[in-house]
Amino acid sequence: MNLKNLHTENKAVQTKVLFEPTESKVISLQIAAGETLKEHITKVPALLVCISGVGIFQDEKGKSIELKSGDYVNIEANVKHWVDAKEDSNFILIK
Repeated sequence: MNLKNLHTENKAVQTKVLFEPTESKVISLQIAAGETLKEHITKVPALLVCISGVGIFQDEKGKSIELKSGDYVNIEANVKHWVDAKEDSNFILIK
C-alpha cells in the first residue's frame, strides 16, 4: 500500500484520517507542488512528519522549517501555521 493511493480526489490539498483512537487522530496529508495548506490553528499539540516530497512549515512566531522525507516538526497548540509544498508532498499528521 502507498499513501498516494489514499488520495483519489482531484484537489490540490487532500486529507485522509488513517487512525482515530479515542482522543487523537492520525491523518495522511497530501499537498500538490506549488500549493499551500492554508494558515490555521490547532487546539492541541501535533507532530507533522514528511513522508515524501519537500514542504516548508511556517508559523506566526517566525518558525520556518524545510521538511524532506523523514523530517518532522512539533506544532504548538494555538499558534497559526501553514505548509507550502515545493513539490508533490505527503505528510502524516499526529494530534
